[in-house]
Amino acid sequence: MAKISAHALSVAATLALTIASAHAADLPVKAVAYKAPLVAAYDWTGFYLGVNAGIGLGRDLTRTSVGPGFLTEVQRPMPFGGLGGAQIGYNWSAARLGPASNLVVGIEADIQGTGMTDDRTCVVNVFCPSPSTTTLSQNLPWFGTARGRIGIANGAVLKYFTGGFAYGRVETSFNPIGAGVPVSFNENRSGYVIGSGVEAALGGNWTGKLEYLHVNLGTQTGAPPFSLIPASTFSSEIHEHIVRVGLNYRIGGSAYMPTPAANWAGFYIGGNVGSVAATNASTIFLPPGLPAFPVPARLWLSPAGYLGGAQAGYNWQSGNWVYGIEADIQGSTQTDNKVCIITCIPPVQSVAFDQRMDWLGTARGRLGYSLGSTLFYVTGGAAFGNVKTKITTIAGANTFVDDVSASRTGYAVGGGIESSFNVFGLLGEGWTAKTEYVFVDLGRSDWTLPASAFQFSTRVQEHIFRSGVNYHFNQPVVAKY
Repeated sequence: MAKISAHALSVAATLALTIASAHAADLPVKAVAYKAPLVAAYDWTGFYLGVNAGIGLGRDLTRTSVGPGFLTEVQRPMPFGGLGGAQIGYNWSAARLGPASNLVVGIEADIQGTGMTDDRTCVVNVFCPSPSTTTLSQNLPWFGTARGRIGIANGAVLKYFTGGFAYGRVETSFNPIGAGVPVSFNENRSGYVIGSGVEAALGGNWTGKLEYLHVNLGTQTGAPPFSLIPASTFSSEIHEHIVRVGLNYRIGGSAYMPTPAANWAGFYIGGNVGSVAATNASTIFLPPGLPAFPVPARLWLSPAGYLGGAQAGYNWQSGNWVYGIEADIQGSTQTDNKVCIITCIPPVQSVAFDQRMDWLGTARGRLGYSLGSTLFYVTGGAAFGNVKTKITTIAGANTFVDDVSASRTGYAVGGGIESSFNVFGLLGEGWTAKTEYVFVDLGRSDWTLPASAFQFSTRVQEHIFRSGVNYHFNQPVVAKY
């Protein structure tokens, strides 16, 4: 009996230890099961609708002529203004095929009203105004798109590319200040759109997004009344750059409950790439040897291209609020060498412009609000950069070449979205990705051109849309439980 009792006691003890171990082992399993859905359970599949607002910038390279084959000018009307509208779409998430699938595909359509307009440009005589000047105005009162979307979801954050069909209204008017009848060319046009963006869950069924679109509506043509010459023609390439924020509501699906705010405090460094376009309002006073009016020629110069660089910063945090500082330096391929005035046909008479910006930088503060591992922020501070302009003047047998440059300071403002970034498990928890828009104003520079003695001025304003990655040194950007 003693042996049996000992054996029974041994079995009972073993069973008790097994039950206790199983119970203890069950505790972290429950904790993981509780945490995991907060990060990975977001389902992008379903219909959504929403609203948006932003700004639009046109770079509409326009060629005008007076007489057969006689190129008068090449200018860049730049319709600029605010816009707003609504969108509707449908997403399908491959996560329904398995937890390792984070591909999201979808379709989206939108319609926009805009205040994009430009009535600053002068053509033919170029002096603004003068009895023989014709002013050019261009408007884009509305446009719409129907696009596909494809992206990679990291839980409740979706980074995507988009492209498809675009259509819109283009209104171009020529208004002779002297004799002549104003002529307008108003038409509905179609073309294509491409872009990219980031969308993130806000809570419940709501998401917020930031995106960039390039809209190409083809080339508008017509015959304006230049000095009543019947063979006058113009052509304008309609290229619009759109930056906007949006708010979407998902129809159906489970409501999303954001995790506690992530750890953002500490030092970080990173890199970025993006695109940039300038709206540089410029003027030039021509010398008395040309038709002498005491007013300048008005034109737009718009160096555009790609940029890339590095940033470093430091964050502090109080609850969900994150505030910090960030500095960046950028190299740029920006250039605009298309614009010329007077006749653009050497050696008759022409003034041609080549403007570029090779580098710029900013030093900014940031203020944001963290929803889980996603940070929505605004930013602002100082900016600096260098702009170079080459002006070539041909007057019969004489050619004057002026090269001027200026390093200037100004300000930068913008906003963006930053979130944890670990594509396919290749990166650690200290990595984040960000998408942001930054507007830079470097003020106006004035020169007396040494070769031609012209007076030239240009005001530098940059529109930057870029994406980047950051590495946070002190701790991973994950939710604080």
